[in-house]
Amino acid sequence: MKHFKTINELRKHCLVLPEKDKKAEQAAYTRQNNLLKPPGSLGELENLVAWLAAWQKKETPCLDKVCVMIFAGNHGITEEKITPYNPVITELMVAQIERGHAAINQLVKTAGAELRIIPLNDFEKTKNFCYEPAMTEKEFLQAVETGYNAVTSNINLLCLGEIGIGNTTTASALSAALFGGDGIQWVSKGTSQSQEFIQNKQRVVNKALAGHKTILNDPLEICRHFGGYEEAALLGATLAARYLNIPVLLDGFVCTSAVAALHKLNPTGLDHTKISHLSAEKGHLLLAGNLNQYPLIAFNMRLGEGSGCAITIPILQGALACYKGMSTYEEAGLPSPK
Repeated sequence: MKHFKTINELRKHCLVLPEKDKKAEQAAYTRQNNLLKPPGSLGELENLVAWLAAWQKKETPCLDKVCVMIFAGNHGITEEKITPYNPVITELMVAQIERGHAAINQLVKTAGAELRIIPLNDFEKTKNFCYEPAMTEKEFLQAVETGYNAVTSNINLLCLGEIGIGNTTTASALSAALFGGDGIQWVSKGTSQSQEFIQNKQRVVNKALAGHKTILNDPLEICRHFGGYEEAALLGATLAARYLNIPVLLDGFVCTSAVAALHKLNPTGLDHTKISHLSAEKGHLLLAGNLNQYPLIAFNMRLGEGSGCAITIPILQGALACYKGMSTYEEAGLPSPK
């Protein structure tokens, strides 16, 4: 079990990270270039297989154990009338998932993946980050550790998601604090279509940025001041996956913002991740660009729950099936095209 005594200890763990296996990556490309097809004709599917090979660190990757892991938490910022929903909805949604009745249950079942849902801090809210840091150092590190220690070494692909009323406001604040801008630039509708709630969210983000301006040069302190328990757990899980040679699919805006600090700390910090889908939240495309990534699909979704990850799992499964099941020209007894 990993234990971080201080934020500086966590920071050191983020700065020097395991690198990809370039030989495995190149071997994957070499085999694909010799399969019965024009080289490169499967496009991004070929890149996805090479990505799996590079980070699983084996020439023939596998997807025998795909895990969708959802973290759930509540936010003190909901006191600022940023959403029409009460934080109790977070707990009720977790209960629905545990009973198998939510959207993510159906998507995970279809993909043949495992589903794990992990509530944080007994659904207690963080503090209101308009006025004080959302978490103490101890609370932040405990949440990071929960995410880190939830990842097991038998997973081939980790798909991350979240649930938390108020967390699109948190995502907007994290993004603005890490990459600049203001509430107008980063805030979208979240769970509400009401202009009143959207304007409140913009106001909250701007107020928080002004109130915490002394820590805006420190990515981990930004996570502690503006984030939530589930976001901290997502960061921990993504970091653990890097050390366990597990590639990671990220869900939408909230999930991407939760781990963006790893990129700020280390430009290669998210190389083992892919953003599964482009959220309908307007800040997500801007955030993805700041991370030098582009989401795999765009289905105009903004549900959360890891739903974007779940629907992209079959894409990776199909890519890998082609890689493993197709014949090479040599295996088929055919001349390789020049």
